[in-house]
Amino acid sequence: MAQIAPQLVEALEGLLGSRLPFRLQAWDGSSAGAPEGPVLVLRNRRALRRLLWAPGELGLARAYVSGDLELGPGEDLYAVLSEVAQFVDRPEIRDLHLGPRDLTGPAGRRALGALARVGALGPQPALPPEEARQQGLLHSRGRDRTAISHHYDVGNDFYRLVLGPSMVYSCAYWTPQGRSLEDAQAAKLDLICRKLGLRPGQRLLDVGCGWGSLVLHAAEHYGVRAVGVSISAEQVALARQRVEAAGLADRVEIRLQDYREIPDGPYDAISSVGMAEHVGSAQYRVYAEGLYGLLAPGGRLLNHQIARRPDQPGAAHSTSDFIDRYVFPDGELSPVGSTVASLEEAGFEVRDVEALREHYALTLRDWVANLEANWAQAVRLAGRGRARVWRLYMAASALAFEENRIGINQVLAVRTAGRGESRLPATREQWLVRSADPELRVANQG
Repeated sequence: MAQIAPQLVEALEGLLGSRLPFRLQAWDGSSAGAPEGPVLVLRNRRALRRLLWAPGELGLARAYVSGDLELGPGEDLYAVLSEVAQFVDRPEIRDLHLGPRDLTGPAGRRALGALARVGALGPQPALPPEEARQQGLLHSRGRDRTAISHHYDVGNDFYRLVLGPSMVYSCAYWTPQGRSLEDAQAAKLDLICRKLGLRPGQRLLDVGCGWGSLVLHAAEHYGVRAVGVSISAEQVALARQRVEAAGLADRVEIRLQDYREIPDGPYDAISSVGMAEHVGSAQYRVYAEGLYGLLAPGGRLLNHQIARRPDQPGAAHSTSDFIDRYVFPDGELSPVGSTVASLEEAGFEVRDVEALREHYALTLRDWVANLEANWAQAVRLAGRGRARVWRLYMAASALAFEENRIGINQVLAVRTAGRGESRLPATREQWLVRSADPELRVANQG
């Protein structure tokens, strides 16, 4: 029997009308394709069947997560992802739409013939168990709980391996003084507290509080009374343990609660870090108006949110099938301009927007390094498929931030008081100084 890889490469290149930038190695040991390109290993016929049933990103993800598709020994995941992304973004590939006429033409018949000869044609393989299967009304409270559980309730010990001791699952803030991921995460927590102008005795609400790192930092270093809410049961359980261990139970409360169910405003400040991406565009006005209603006049909101690039005029927006099925079910990214507009429509005055795109790329690369350094333990804790999902999504996201395909922004907004007073110091340099300093405390009370 003829070798499998040369048949596949010849058929695919003929069908696509373009040279493949990588080298394929098939399950019979044969290889073909770009001599210097990264090596992709097809471990069995199922890898091809997954691609045939779901051409593109989703099929590739299913093949990788299930282990049917591997990287060649020593291949750099970032380099492979970058090469594949550049290939699928070529105009001749991006605009390719294969119809019945293409598949019944000479190139199509050769491709189908090659696939039939190697046994790639067949029923759809079972979906990897890590793929989410959402049911119910989009962004209903029940469906949101299921989506959040899919991503966050995969084991606190697994997340500790990836995130490190800080247990902060959002973009770090890399300053010249910082030497490690832990330093950068501490700097990010402190930056948020300074932007919010926190001072002793204030009430802080952290919406989507994760494992409680921000409320712990704010209570310990700024003397606030803090409430953190999350709908992840595992996050809430560990956050409560951390509060008790820190001796802060008299000042910090952690609730298993939806952002739409918070009854006890007003708060002096609200933080929302990496949570708004789960809200959905249809619910964003509810989210923004709800936070506005929970703030006292003169109170500040710090909204830390990933943003996508705006769509081209007339272009339909599309989401990542891999991210939606395996990582953040029902998550939605909006351009930063849309976020600012929604907050303003809810009544906020937006005072500052800071882009942290490069910071998130550095953070993700550190998380990937943590995962790879603890791979065997991560697999024991969460399973091989789940570990492969996290490795793929974090590496791909790092590249997306580096290449400006997505961004992240901190938006500082206020609920103005009286006749429109913001109660912010006159300059940005002033309100970034720790509000525990006596001079600034007076200025903030103005």
